[in-house]
Amino acid sequence: QVQLVESGGGLVQAGDSLRLSCAASEGTILSRTMGWFRQAPGKAREFVAAVSGSASTRYIDSVKGRFTISRDNNKNTVNLQMNTLKPEDTAVYYCAASRTFVGISEITGGYAYWGQGTQVTVSS
Repeated sequence: QVQLVESGGGLVQAGDSLRLSCAASEGTILSRTMGWFRQAPGKAREFVAAVSGSASTRYIDSVKGRFTISRDNNKNTVNLQMNTLKPEDTAVYYCAASRTFVGISEITGGYAYWGQGTQVTVSS
């Protein structure tokens, strides 16, 4: 069992940066793929980025070059550094963890554990 808690969301202007953090308060992220998803009002939850247990990363095209995902197994945390934010990045951002030894997936079904979400609002 893994419990995830996100933090770092907020209201920013276009072009600003935010750093989201996800901490596992129970369980470990070791050997798990960790992902970030987002859900805008009226839209389905979509994949944003993920980092595998071996530190491979994947991003959706719209955030490549702007977002960076990283993990710290010692601190049991995963971060999402978001730069040059755009209004279309506005959404609730969710952290997710896979079961152990599962590779990167871009679908919600690839993750077994989810945080409560943190709101990111980017004004134009």
